[in-house]
Amino acid sequence: METSTSSRSSIAITRDQLDLADSVHAFARRYLTADAIRATVGCIDSGDIEPLPTFWHELAAQGLLGLHVAEELGGSGAGLVEATVALEAMGRHLIPSGYAPTVLAAAVLDAAPGLARTELLPQMVSGAAPAAVALDRPLSGVTLHTGALSVTGESAVYGGAHATVVILPIDTETGVKWAAVDTESLTTHAALGIDLNRSTVILSAQQVVIPADRILDIDRKTVVSLASVIYGAEAVGVGAWCVDTATEYARIRVQFGKPIGQFQGVKHRCARAAVAVEQARAAVWDAARALDSDDETANYAATVAQLLAPDAAVSASRDAMQVLGGIGYTWEHDAHLHYRRAIALRGVLGRSRDIATSVAQYALNGSFRAVEPELPPEAEAYRHQVRAELAEIAGLGERDLLRRLGDNGWVMPFLDPPLGRGAGPVEQVVIAQEQERAGIVSPQLGLAAWLMPSVAVHGTEEQKHELVRPTLRSEILWCQLFSEPEAGSDLASLRTEAKKVHGGWIVNGQKVWTSLGFMAEWGVLLARTNPDVPKHQGISYFLVDMRTPGVKAKALREASGGTLFSEVFFDDVFVPDSGLVGEVDGGWEVARGTLGNERVALGKGMPTDATIEDLLDFVRRTSSTSAPLETVGRMVADAQTVALLQGRTLLKQLLGLDLGASASVAKLLGQQLGQQIADFCHAELGLAGVCDGTDKAARGWMEKTLSARPMTVYGGTTEVQLNVIGERILGLPRDSEPVR
Repeated sequence: METSTSSRSSIAITRDQLDLADSVHAFARRYLTADAIRATVGCIDSGDIEPLPTFWHELAAQGLLGLHVAEELGGSGAGLVEATVALEAMGRHLIPSGYAPTVLAAAVLDAAPGLARTELLPQMVSGAAPAAVALDRPLSGVTLHTGALSVTGESAVYGGAHATVVILPIDTETGVKWAAVDTESLTTHAALGIDLNRSTVILSAQQVVIPADRILDIDRKTVVSLASVIYGAEAVGVGAWCVDTATEYARIRVQFGKPIGQFQGVKHRCARAAVAVEQARAAVWDAARALDSDDETANYAATVAQLLAPDAAVSASRDAMQVLGGIGYTWEHDAHLHYRRAIALRGVLGRSRDIATSVAQYALNGSFRAVEPELPPEAEAYRHQVRAELAEIAGLGERDLLRRLGDNGWVMPFLDPPLGRGAGPVEQVVIAQEQERAGIVSPQLGLAAWLMPSVAVHGTEEQKHELVRPTLRSEILWCQLFSEPEAGSDLASLRTEAKKVHGGWIVNGQKVWTSLGFMAEWGVLLARTNPDVPKHQGISYFLVDMRTPGVKAKALREASGGTLFSEVFFDDVFVPDSGLVGEVDGGWEVARGTLGNERVALGKGMPTDATIEDLLDFVRRTSSTSAPLETVGRMVADAQTVALLQGRTLLKQLLGLDLGASASVAKLLGQQLGQQIADFCHAELGLAGVCDGTDKAARGWMEKTLSARPMTVYGGTTEVQLNVIGERILGLPRDSEPVR
C-alpha cells in the first residue's frame, strides 16, 4: 500500500516529528498489508460491517490514540501537531475504522472540561473504548428537570461501526449541545457508504436519556475545527499517496518511446497535485498549532484547512487515476480506494463553497496568521547585541543610515564579513526582527538583491570593494542581462558572444526583458565564451559598465503602457578582464546561484503586485453582500498558505532540514495569486473598469490587471516552475534535449 517516497514530505517539521512519522510508517507497513486492506474492502462490499483492526491493541500500546491527550489522562501530552503527523502517515496507508474517529472523539472530549473528559478519555486512549463523532444534522432533545436530555432522532456516523461512545449534536430548546453517548443505548445499522475501508453507520435514538454529566461544554465551531484538523491530516496522507503513486508510474510507464513523465502534460498534472497537497499540509499543520496554543484565530486556521485538505485529496486522487490510465480504474488497483476515502472525507467536512465563504468572512473581519519562528535560547544574547548596535544608528539621517547599514553588514547579513556579518538563519531572523523594532527600513536594492550575493561569493576582492560595497549602500543601480530573443526560459541557449582579446573581451549580441536596463549604471551579463562545448559549459559571467561605448539600451513599452523592461544591444563592447566573475566558461554555476536568489525573492512578491489586503479592501468597499465570497475565500486561503509555506521554509532552515517543496510551491502560488486578485477585482468593476470615470479606484485596478500579466513569466514561467517541481521535487524525468 506504500510508495517509496512516503517519508519525503510530511506535516512533520522538527527532527522528533520526522522520527515519529518514520515510526508510524514502519508500523503501518507491518500491519496494513495489501491483504489486510482487501479483507476490509471485501467485508464492506458484501454489506457487512468490517471488524475492528486486528492490530487495535498494538495501535493503542504505541500511544497513537492519545498523542494529543494529556499524560494524566493516559496520553502522551505531545499535542495535535504530533497527532496530525501520525494521521498523515496512516492516511497514506488507508487505515480502516477506529483510528481517526477515535482520535477525533478524544480531541473533542479533551477540549470539553468536565466529568466525561476524565471518565472517558483514559478508556479511549487505551483502546478500551473506540469512539466516533457525528458531524451530521443534530438529533432532537428535550431538557429534563434533572438537567439530563431526552433524545430522539438518527444520525450518520462516519467510522462509527465499532464505537462504544459517540459524540452527538443535539438540538435543544436552548440551542445545539454536544453529548458523549454510550452506543449500547442506541440502535445501529450499517449504511451503504462510498468508503470501502471505513463504514458509515446510522445511529438511532428513541427518547434515550443522556445524563447531565455527559453533556459537553463545547460548541460546534470547536468540534468542526478539530474534525478539520484530524480528518484534514488524513486527507493530506491520501493525497500524498496519490501524488507518489502517479509520479512513480509516470517514471516507468513508456509510451511513444519515452517515460510518460517526460511529457509536460503528465509532469505538470503531477506537479499541480503536489502543489495542492503541499498547500493542504501547511494549512493542517498551522491549524493544529493554533488549536494547541488556544489561539484566538484557531477556528479561522482550521477553516482554511477544512477548505484545502479534502479538495487536495480529491483532486490528487483524480489526477492519479488519470495518470495511471485504464489500470487506475480497475477494482484491483488501490487508486479507487484512495479516491473513495478522499470524497468521503470531503463529504464529512462539508461543502467547499460554504467553507470558502466562511474563510472570506473571517478574513474580512481581520483574521490572518503568520508563522513566528521559535528561536533557541542563545538567540536572546545575540538579540541584545544587535539591538544595541542598531540603536546607535537608528537616528541617523537617510544618507548616513544607508552608508552605515551597508558598511556594517546589515543589508545582507548572511554574507561573510566585511560585506555581511556571517549570520546564520537564526541570526538573520533576529536581525530582521530588530531592524523592524528599531524602525529601520533596509534599502531597496532591486535586482541587486539577488545579483550581489553571487558576486560576493565568486567575485574578486576588487569587485567586492569597488562594486558590491557601494551597492550595499544603495549607490549603484543594477540590471540583469540574461534573457535573449531566443533564450528566455531556456537561458543556456543564449547567443551573445564574448571573444577574448588582449586585456579583456569583445561582446556582441542582444539582451531583452532587462528590467531598468535603460537606467542602470552596471549590469550582470551572461555571454558565450566557448561555442565548442555543451551549452551550459561555455558561458561566462561578467560585470559590465552600462556607460561603455557600444552598449545601447532601448526601453520597451509594455501592454500596461509602462516602461520597466528594455532591450540592450552590444556592438563590439569591450569588457576588461577585471569584469569576469569566477572562471572562464564557469558562468553557469555562478548564474544558478543568482537564479536561485531570484526565485526566492520573487516569491515574496513585488511592490506593484495586487495583494490580499488590496482584495479585502476592494470587497469591503463594494460591500460583501455583492461580491462572490466563495472566490474571495479561495484566494484568501491561497494567500494564507503562501505565508505558511514561507514560514515552514524558514523553520526548516533554522533546523537545518531539507526544504522539500515548500519554497517552490510558495513561489508558484505567489506568482498566480497576484494575477487572480487583479483579474477578479477588475472583473467585479463591470463598466467602471472600462475607464477612470466616476469610480476613482477603477484606474488602479485597470493598471493592476494589465501589469499582472507578466507575473507568471518573469523569474521563471509557470511552466518552468512546474517543471522544477516535477523534476527536482518529484523526480520525474527531464524533458529530452531538442535536436540541433
